[in-house]
Amino acid sequence: MKPPDLSHLAQPGSTLSLRVTPRASRDAVEETAAGLKVRVTAPPEDGKANAAVQKLLAKALGIAKTRLTLIAGQTSRDKVFRID
Repeated sequence: MKPPDLSHLAQPGSTLSLRVTPRASRDAVEETAAGLKVRVTAPPEDGKANAAVQKLLAKALGIAKTRLTLIAGQTSRDKVFRID
């Protein structure tokens, strides 16, 4: 499944708050009234889920994954990414 087009959110210097569900049945990005929800199949160990979220989010935003920096929520389900 193709991720949604979130390119309108890809403003340099802005931050994205999102809720992550690891070990989901499939990878998905969903834009809701409450914010972004990201589901990844990767387990939440050794940073695997964070890397999967970064890759999926970058694809949905239409930017390189190196432009996304995790600034809060390293071990939490609620994460904040900054777009460089």
